[in-house]
Amino acid sequence: MDQPPLTHAELLELKRWNTPTVYNGWEQVTGRDPGRDGFNLEEVRDFMPWMGPMVGFAVTVVTEPSQPRHKREHPGVWQEYYRYIAEAEPAGPKIVVVQDLDRPRVVGSFWGEVTANSHRALGCVGTIVDGAVRDVDEMANAGFKALARRLCVGHAYSVPVRWGMAVEVFGRRVAPGELIHADKHGFLAIPAEDQPGLPEAVRFMDSLECQTVIPAARSTAGLTREQVLEQIRAGQAAFRERLAARFPRR
Repeated sequence: MDQPPLTHAELLELKRWNTPTVYNGWEQVTGRDPGRDGFNLEEVRDFMPWMGPMVGFAVTVVTEPSQPRHKREHPGVWQEYYRYIAEAEPAGPKIVVVQDLDRPRVVGSFWGEVTANSHRALGCVGTIVDGAVRDVDEMANAGFKALARRLCVGHAYSVPVRWGMAVEVFGRRVAPGELIHADKHGFLAIPAEDQPGLPEAVRFMDSLECQTVIPAARSTAGLTREQVLEQIRAGQAAFRERLAARFPRR
């Protein structure tokens, strides 16, 4: 992928919405099953919710903190891995998606203050790790957001084992180059073919809700119960009609 399918301005616009809102737009443009694909299937925790959503393109790595042999067998592995991060396309922003082979155990953390700052220098804005994080205040100070399974004190034998391939985290397969949108609700992994039409679809869906079903429910003061029910019904009907006109296949 020589150029990202979305402009930097579009990425910043996507960052203004929460992940469920982006999902609402994505399900209109994807050829996949939005009820079964795209988002995490297992619980994931946002350790920096005050930083808001993060948006970027996936770079991937596998680690196994319980195994000291990886560190012994590959003494120069960090430099090789950092070169992959530096050269990965699109150039950024990037989100590091980490599969921890020890799960469901948590033995050590791949992440901390040093690795967060190093990845930030290479164009990464955060991580989704199916394992642990530590040094969360220091990571946040570096401008590096983390979604993870839990906290951990030590790093154990955390090194990159392999990278640049599809990984599985929180029940979801994520491939390099997929667009990641993540916040306190979880994350969404969007394949390249769904990315170009995404911003417009999210704008439309957000506006459609604000013009139909939401005002129908919020402007009910003084109405009878039957009038409230009828107003909600009318709002839903208007929503469905406009949605079908814009995205008829849905």
